[in-house]
Amino acid sequence: MRPSFAQIRFPLLAAVLASALCSCAWLPPPTGELAAARQAVTRAEDADADQYAPQELGTARSELSQAQAAMSSGDQDEARRLSLASAADADLAYAKSREALATAELTQRRAEVTELHRRLQETQP
Repeated sequence: MRPSFAQIRFPLLAAVLASALCSCAWLPPPTGELAAARQAVTRAEDADADQYAPQELGTARSELSQAQAAMSSGDQDEARRLSLASAADADLAYAKSREALATAELTQRRAEVTELHRRLQETQP
């Protein structure tokens, strides 16, 4: 006699869940996350984050260094976590730096417009 679905659904469900858990338990080394963090730190450095967001950039550098150390010691979960945190802090430093540069440029353009308005008023009779 063939078993019905009702008789095999619990063992089948258990097998599916066990398979899913096993496939999630192993993740590849976080080399991609480390590379992304390095790129994010470099991008922030290139955007003058040392000047405009030194705290965030310093945190990103520290986290990247710790991630590399964790990777060297074989703690891949910690390396992944620190790499992602480093990339996020570097992105924040980049954004703050770009904001500061944009604000400075806006201030300069407003000063130029004000000066042009002043000159126009001087030349009008």
